[in-house]
Amino acid sequence: MAKTKRKMEEDPEVLSKIIRVKPVTNIIFSAIFVILALTCIIPAIFIVVISFSSMDSINEIGYSFFPTSLSLDAYAYLWNNRVMIGTAFLVSVFVTIVGTVIGLFLTAAMGYALSRSSFKLKGIYTVLVFIPMVFGGGLVSTYNVYSSVLNIKDTIWVLILPLAVSSFNVIICKTFFKSTIPQSILESAEIDGASQMRTYFTIVLPISKPLLATIGILLSFSYWNDWFLSLMYISNTKLYSLQAVLMSVEKNIEFLAQNADTMGASIAAYATNMPKEPMRMAMAVVIVLPIACVYPFFQQYFVSGLTIGSVKE
Repeated sequence: MAKTKRKMEEDPEVLSKIIRVKPVTNIIFSAIFVILALTCIIPAIFIVVISFSSMDSINEIGYSFFPTSLSLDAYAYLWNNRVMIGTAFLVSVFVTIVGTVIGLFLTAAMGYALSRSSFKLKGIYTVLVFIPMVFGGGLVSTYNVYSSVLNIKDTIWVLILPLAVSSFNVIICKTFFKSTIPQSILESAEIDGASQMRTYFTIVLPISKPLLATIGILLSFSYWNDWFLSLMYISNTKLYSLQAVLMSVEKNIEFLAQNADTMGASIAAYATNMPKEPMRMAMAVVIVLPIACVYPFFQQYFVSGLTIGSVKE
């Protein structure tokens, strides 16, 4: 084993031969990756195609990649409700950005404090952080805390604070700081007279960009896809998130479709001609498209962050 290691260090060609992948293996793995990529891309394309399909085509041949006719009725219906949907979109964008920033600050700070061996209360606080991962407080008690104790019901903060800190994310941060941040760097900063806050902001965070990018992605997805908090705590429709508004629109569509016979002739005709299935898919496109456009920038930042921060001997 030592002889092989010595040859690898002396002759780079030996190392390249050892780690070289055989052509057959390369083809097999490439095929697997292509199949996995298609399983992710094809459903998204299918949803977009259905959103542009007409109801006549869906009634005739069902869901298909090749509809008999196309229509923009689904997007026209959403455009007619652009004021309500636009307001909800701005609320979701604000909540996602502000919530992600606050969540990153609180989660990383808690994880860093729990990772320090000099923090005397790290044991009990670790237990307190871990308990919510196993036991929940219950919906009634949670509702009373937010509505009566904190008194943030019907405010924008009720859409931000409940999702800002997750025990799972705190444990991830704690494990990262404890296993990745070299103790020699922290000791050097302490010897040079740097305070804990200066060490945290000028040394720890800059070399923790992969962690921050990962937690940021998880937080942004949680905030953007959330609809439960709006339906539970918000009565002012101007504070509804985009997902909650689109769910309300879909429920109204289903109500009109199911009760068309009991309504007036004009409403019944409108409900009958409404593009119900394409509209559901158009709502999915509206929800997914913004986060899908932003994700590549997160991914690029995440990949670049992997190469930042190292200790040279």
